[in-house]
Amino acid sequence: MAAYFESTNLRGFAHWMRIQAKEEMEHGMKFFEHIIERQGKVVLEAIDAPPAKWKTPKNAIEDAYNHERQVTESIHKLVELAESEKDHATAIFLQWFVKEQVEEEASANDILQKLQLIGSETSALFVLDGELSKRASK
Repeated sequence: MAAYFESTNLRGFAHWMRIQAKEEMEHGMKFFEHIIERQGKVVLEAIDAPPAKWKTPKNAIEDAYNHERQVTESIHKLVELAESEKDHATAIFLQWFVKEQVEEEASANDILQKLQLIGSETSALFVLDGELSKRASK
């Protein structure tokens, strides 16, 4: 998505997405490290390439928001599995992700709501782009 936003000259959106991608990589590494700590075996499999184009910036953000919702659902299923297996350590570990997903969904939804208000108002889109360019890494 960062590449898409760069290609549309929305560098603030691209900046926001690059930071988001970095955070997601860090989250993935938390799972990696937890599995290793628990003497598990990490097996990485191929994933489908994400889309590279969207009709509008709003469509891209809708996809990001919907993806966060899918991630939340997956985390909840993992919590349920950990609890059913009485794997208390993993259930506790996953609570961080439960809380994080509330923030992730809210962040993406905030941008989506602003894009819905903006509609086709180009100048407002550039104001939002400037706002998103100010996002700092955690």
